[in-house]
Amino acid sequence: QVQLVESGGGLVQAGGGLKLSCAASGSIFSFAAMSWYRQAPGKQRELVAAITRFGATSYDDSVKGRFTISRDNAGNTVFLQMDSLKPEDTAVYYCKFMQWPTGIDYWGQGTQVTVSS
Repeated sequence: QVQLVESGGGLVQAGGGLKLSCAASGSIFSFAAMSWYRQAPGKQRELVAAITRFGATSYDDSVKGRFTISRDNAGNTVFLQMDSLKPEDTAVYYCKFMQWPTGIDYWGQGTQVTVSS
């Protein structure tokens, strides 16, 4: 019922930056939180950053100080600005939308981020 469209992934050299976006549409009344996860081959999906509907943010220690999550309230869009990228940041990045008041999670299709040495 909620569709998430992600964009912004690609190939970048170490030290460079990328900005990911995730736009939510469909049966949206409000949301509890939107977040970014990533998953590399052979690893579990991990939480990278999250933002609540009130604007509070949190980050995994591995990206804190390098990544910034932000939200466009009117457009139900979340962004992830990634700077000072490292090869270990290489992964498929997924946007997750937690619907309010149901608490149901919806996932984007994923976007590949590859950081070369």
